[in-house]
Amino acid sequence: MTEVLFYHLTESTLQDALPGLLERSLSRGWRAVVQAGTEERRDALDAHLWSFRDDSFLAHGLDHEPHAADQPVLLTTTAGNPNAAQIRFLVDGAAPPDLSSYERAVFLFDGHDAVQVDAAREHWKVMKSGGHDVTYWQQTSDKRWERKA
Repeated sequence: MTEVLFYHLTESTLQDALPGLLERSLSRGWRAVVQAGTEERRDALDAHLWSFRDDSFLAHGLDHEPHAADQPVLLTTTAGNPNAAQIRFLVDGAAPPDLSSYERAVFLFDGHDAVQVDAAREHWKVMKSGGHDVTYWQQTSDKRWERKA
């Protein structure tokens, strides 16, 4: 069964938290897919991952571009997994596809957005009833992750 983590953003924005989580995934030797809820969000993340730090960038591509299968990180709005990723990040309330082919799935949601919180609650119920190993993590005031459930 896929390990499913819910990351409740209370101190950071998605743009602040996602690059570090992607870097940790890549350091494990995993490929990643980031599924956004809208094309606008996907495109904003695309621009951000090229420039989030002055001294480096995070190599990635978009699912509709050539060579999507070769990308270590792929940004999408669809259910596909063309780069054979081991981890899938779901942001902005994106509806999850079948997660059985992933080692891990991560739902990142903005704790200041009631719609995203409600969507995360619904996704939690579905993942839990589907038999996945589900954990809930919330940010502390120093932006670290603390397991709550």
